[in-house]
Amino acid sequence: MGNRRPPSRFGANSLSVKLSILISAVCVIAGVFAAALMLKSEEKHLIEAEFVQLHDLSEQMLQQFVQYLELKKNLAQQTNVVVTKKLLPVTSLPIDVEVPVNTLDGKVHSVAANGMSAAYILKETLSDTDKALFQKSETLWNTLSPILLQDFFNFYIYTTEDFVRIAPPNSVLLDSAQNRQANIHAQPLLREELNPTREAVWSDVHHDPVWNKWVVSILVPLYEGDEYRGFTGSDLELETLLSHLPKPTSDQSYIIFDKQGRIVSAPNLIDATDNPELQTKEALPKAIQRVIDTALKVRLPSYQDEFIHDKAGHIANVMHLGELDWYVGMYKRRDTALYALEELKVKFFGLFVLYAAFVAMLLHQVIYHLILKRINQLVKVLISFGRGQWDHPKLTDSDDEIGLLNASFNDMSDDIKKLVNGLNQRISEKEIAEKAANRLSKAVAFSGTGVVITNERFKIEYVNPKMVEMTGFPESHFLDSPLLGIISNEMAILIDDIDFDLKSRNYWRGDTLLQSSDNEQIWVSLSISPIRENGGRISSYVASAQDISFVKESQRKMEELAYFDTLTGLANRTFFRMQLRKSMALASRGHYAFALFYFDLDEFKRINDTLGHDAGDRLLVEVADRLKQRLRAEDTIARLGGDEFAVLLSGISTRDNAMDVAHTIQKTLGQPILLGNNEVIVSASIGITLAPFDSQEEEQLLKHADLAMYEAKAKGRNTFHFYSKELNAAANERLHIENELRQAIKSQQFSLQYQPQIDSRTGKIVGYEALIRWNHPTEGNIPPTKFIPIAEATGLIVEIGTWVLKEACRFSAVLKSKGYTADISINLSARQFKDSNLIETISQTLSEVGLPPSMLHLELTESMLMGDVEAAIEQLKEMKKLGVSLSIDDFGTGYSSLSYLKRFPVDVLKVDRSFVKDIPQDTNDMEITAAIIAMAQKLSMKVVAEGVETAEQVAFLQRNNCHIVQGYYYSAPLTEQGVFAQNPDIMKVAGN
Repeated sequence: MGNRRPPSRFGANSLSVKLSILISAVCVIAGVFAAALMLKSEEKHLIEAEFVQLHDLSEQMLQQFVQYLELKKNLAQQTNVVVTKKLLPVTSLPIDVEVPVNTLDGKVHSVAANGMSAAYILKETLSDTDKALFQKSETLWNTLSPILLQDFFNFYIYTTEDFVRIAPPNSVLLDSAQNRQANIHAQPLLREELNPTREAVWSDVHHDPVWNKWVVSILVPLYEGDEYRGFTGSDLELETLLSHLPKPTSDQSYIIFDKQGRIVSAPNLIDATDNPELQTKEALPKAIQRVIDTALKVRLPSYQDEFIHDKAGHIANVMHLGELDWYVGMYKRRDTALYALEELKVKFFGLFVLYAAFVAMLLHQVIYHLILKRINQLVKVLISFGRGQWDHPKLTDSDDEIGLLNASFNDMSDDIKKLVNGLNQRISEKEIAEKAANRLSKAVAFSGTGVVITNERFKIEYVNPKMVEMTGFPESHFLDSPLLGIISNEMAILIDDIDFDLKSRNYWRGDTLLQSSDNEQIWVSLSISPIRENGGRISSYVASAQDISFVKESQRKMEELAYFDTLTGLANRTFFRMQLRKSMALASRGHYAFALFYFDLDEFKRINDTLGHDAGDRLLVEVADRLKQRLRAEDTIARLGGDEFAVLLSGISTRDNAMDVAHTIQKTLGQPILLGNNEVIVSASIGITLAPFDSQEEEQLLKHADLAMYEAKAKGRNTFHFYSKELNAAANERLHIENELRQAIKSQQFSLQYQPQIDSRTGKIVGYEALIRWNHPTEGNIPPTKFIPIAEATGLIVEIGTWVLKEACRFSAVLKSKGYTADISINLSARQFKDSNLIETISQTLSEVGLPPSMLHLELTESMLMGDVEAAIEQLKEMKKLGVSLSIDDFGTGYSSLSYLKRFPVDVLKVDRSFVKDIPQDTNDMEITAAIIAMAQKLSMKVVAEGVETAEQVAFLQRNNCHIVQGYYYSAPLTEQGVFAQNPDIMKVAGN
């Protein structure tokens, strides 16, 4: 009672308030029933109108979605017509045409040179028809893929002879079981007995294990006459498909399911999943399962229902989507239709509340003046008495009930005063004793050392908070447990010695390990001593534990720093070289063989640059953990630095054994790795050398492994390569060329030749392309294909390119001074294009030779523009500010996107000679060349054709409005003297 406050006149607990509320409640309840009946009727009409609106909205949404599906289906059918026209019937290639393929696991594989597509067939050898199918489909896919992959996720063909061509190529490069998914899930539906109209068929939703995405396929049967030959497939990513539906909100959303009750999409109900199986309706709340079951049972074009989810009522309209055989259910919260009704409810109930308040106030005044005023006086006295205020006025008594109650309280208060005075004296004495005990208890509780107190039988009776904090166990874990149970199992050998010392000498001191709740051990300095009573009898024991983990951990880290990598826990370079020397010593005796694997992670720098160094470190740790799990304990795994790893495999004496391990490493690393919110897939290029067969010297063996690794990278990465003597010879040759290149720059052994660019309509020269030549003083002419890649890799290409730029501009200025055509084209390398001094070098060169910028044409390849596209666009814009002309060289052989091409400030497209050389024999090359010319003209670009060698090629190009050409039909590349020896303005066909 001491904490209670006296009620106010209108206190909530007063009898007047309670009685007023009771009478008011009766009035309100009667009115609420009448209002509820009227509001219920209005609510029914509103819901019926909302069902009609939801049905109309669903119907409109599905009409728009079906139009989008028809658009994609028509595109897939049109593509099928093109594929049928270009590939069927398949004719054999000429005998001298080779198809670059390889055989693996009984399948013949082929990957397009430009990486646009890949193919395979379940055969070990190819017929002439198969070769033709490989070659013609690759050419056709190189044309179609850049366009179709803007609309579809995958595009592929699958024939009845198990031939597959797909873009992008990743799927075919993996396990064939994954490649046959399209045949498994839909091929029987396409045959004429099930599809007599030969129309395109939509597949069920299925999981693409290569990309780990859900897709829907448009499959179009492929016929040669009346013979079924397979189908073409175009995959749409399910996420992209669903993006054409309205975005769900908190009040309105949708659910899509198929006729088996599998959930295709439920944005607000089920999170997106990467599982290769669709979730069933059982993953949804039971109320929604009931709606799905009813819709599948009635199978009507439209079905309406209501359900409750998350404690809120919903209305739903389910419609059948015949194109995909899906059911699309639109649903929205029921209360969105009842906003107006809610406002009406507020007004009704507001009136009733005012009415009840008026009645309550009237009753309160009447009851208070008759009864409650005297009761309030009694309550105030009781509360003051409860607070210890003993001196209060005596309550007045009378003959009624309240007067008798006041008299009884006066007697009771006198008795309580006497009792409280006695209790206060006893409490004071007890508080003095408790303060003394608390000081001792707090000294132990707040100690920085773990303390345990036992009885005389070593059963724990008390542990202080420090011991609980150190071990992580709750206090209940220790109580009534044996004292020596706190020691780790790893120190079990000490338990008998400690027990002996305690029983013989009654104390023990030493370093030991304590067991913790997370199964980790804690190093402590432990002391156990007895507590004796006045007579000398031992009544209990006290154990104190001082944490020395930091000291022990410092000792361990000193050892790890010497021999192990701090990030991954793998052996470091020092430990690896020690193990390598031991293995070499054993191998030199002739009874021991081992394999040395040397590899780094492909595209690791890109991951570091895009996701950050923290993500790169997590990736290295994950790679190290996977290697430790999959390789043997006796193998030495080391991180040599950065992303470089090495593995010593003992007992490996044959290449087959080494290949098995290499495949294991590749499969292990090929599994997806989650870095934060990003999932990445890494691969490794592995160099393999065997000891003592390849070398018996440590340094030589490491060099061999390094050479083999770089050869694996050159083969396309994500592969492995064994060392061979040819690798050593090739490395020596590259080193020789690199050294000779440096000398050639100093000795000016380079020269330029100029190939004219001709206007085929007039025969006039409109410009020249500068081509570099290297005349070695002892080895003669070294072709550019041999030294340019080495110059690019070493960075010497920047210095060589600067010389070419200045020399070509000088020659152009000479032509201009003599009144001749002076436009000059120069090829830029990837290193030059990324050089920060490129713009300044071009500007300074034009200024020094006095050449107008408009006469300089800089040629770039597609591949150098498609790395960092935004940076490339900014560099191109800076070059355009100088006034020079920009060309894309060898167009059609790279992998540029048309969406990027229109953003590049490019003036000229140069058709690659690979498309021109087979005109007019190859109709595919003719169509591709015509398409490139038409596209360039639509983009307001000029077109130059390279490699023109025949009159037929010139005629074809003229018919397609490509008039600027260069090639041996007009002239081979000429020296500077050769240019002036001929008429530099006119180039006649005769005589070439």
